Amino acid sequence: MTGFLIQGVSVLGAAPSDLVLRDGFVVSAPDGTEDVVDGSGLVALPGLVDLHTHLREPGREDAETVETGSRAAALGGYTAVFAMANTSPVADTAGVVEQVWRLGREAGLVDVQPIGAVTVGLAGKQLAELGAMATSAAGVRIFSDDGFCVADPRLMRRALEYVKAFDGIIAQHAEEPRLTEGAQMHEGEVSTRLGLTGWPAVAEEAIIARDVLLAEHVGSRLHVCHVSTAGSVEVLRQAKARGVRVTAEVTPHHLLLTDELAASYDPVFKVNPPLRTAADVAALRQALVDGVIDVVATDHAPHAVEDKECEWAYARPGMLGLETALSIVLSVLGERWDLIADRMSRTPARIAGLDGHGTDLAVGSPANLTLVDPSARRVVDPAELASRSRNTPYTGTTLPGRIVATFLRGEPTVLDGKAVK
Repeated sequence: MTGFLIQGVSVLGAAPSDLVLRDGFVVSAPDGTEDVVDGSGLVALPGLVDLHTHLREPGREDAETVETGSRAAALGGYTAVFAMANTSPVADTAGVVEQVWRLGREAGLVDVQPIGAVTVGLAGKQLAELGAMATSAAGVRIFSDDGFCVADPRLMRRALEYVKAFDGIIAQHAEEPRLTEGAQMHEGEVSTRLGLTGWPAVAEEAIIARDVLLAEHVGSRLHVCHVSTAGSVEVLRQAKARGVRVTAEVTPHHLLLTDELAASYDPVFKVNPPLRTAADVAALRQALVDGVIDVVATDHAPHAVEDKECEWAYARPGMLGLETALSIVLSVLGERWDLIADRMSRTPARIAGLDGHGTDLAVGSPANLTLVDPSARRVVDPAELASRSRNTPYTGTTLPGRIVATFLRGEPTVLDGKAVK
């Protein structure tokens, strides 16, 4: 294992210093055998952790594989990602989650942690093999039917009760399905003008309100996926004030983009939950700063060309996110490095109980980190992305920041802005 001496780097925005990586850890001093990396003008952050990634394998390798998604993640500064269960077959058994986990280990670019389904086949009818997935080699601790809501309150309660035994988490896609039938975009002034069926904010808020009450009653852990409305923020704020064990995430696209983009009828802007209003975006940004929303999660959702280059009504919802997430957060929060590290690394690692990630990069810490050039600017070109898909909403957009290097346990997965393997 090669050591690295990163010279003159700013750790979390502090004064420039040297950072030495050896044998998978940050160590106190070089021994002269290290490869030298020029850290001048760069900022070192703990490796980013994404609680919400779609890697599509098994079943939709035409859109993404564990390997291509892992490469995209590493190029985005990530050292760990959590892979959602809506694969084919669904990750609702120990066998499937172990397959995803092993594919991640073989790729060796990031730590891939599978998320197990809450219900069999994501059908919302009976609980999946939660215990078997938890005790599998993958050691699943987060369960989600993402893409679908666990709409049955009795089933949601049972799931919360079950995972409480091993301090697991139910991550809910908050969407009351009876309020969103046929929905194409956010319900509001723009949907009325465009004549598209609306997805009302209350469909999200009602489920979050119900689930925080269930979590409070059971005393279990709830995580709310891709929060998108100002009303949801208020429900979460009140629940946290009462001590409910609830955490929440927001996506980069919900921090930046609004429903006005639907006027283009470009399906790249179709996503679930939909892009909301400028007022919602402002509320989400403030909630992220305040800690009402705990983390940024990408909801990286690659789609094959035929699933996006079609009429809006027939397009599948979702956007790429891994390779642009840090740049979007930088554009929203500015160079508030400690806050960014907290929302994109430390807190997601803590929520997931992920050892070795989200550290402070002090001597003795596992060497999972990324180096960022905050002065760089880049124009997003879908053809240059590592993902197998191209459905980024940022085509042609100039974004701040560039990932120069990423290290997983002291070994580079990205150097000079390029994937090592």
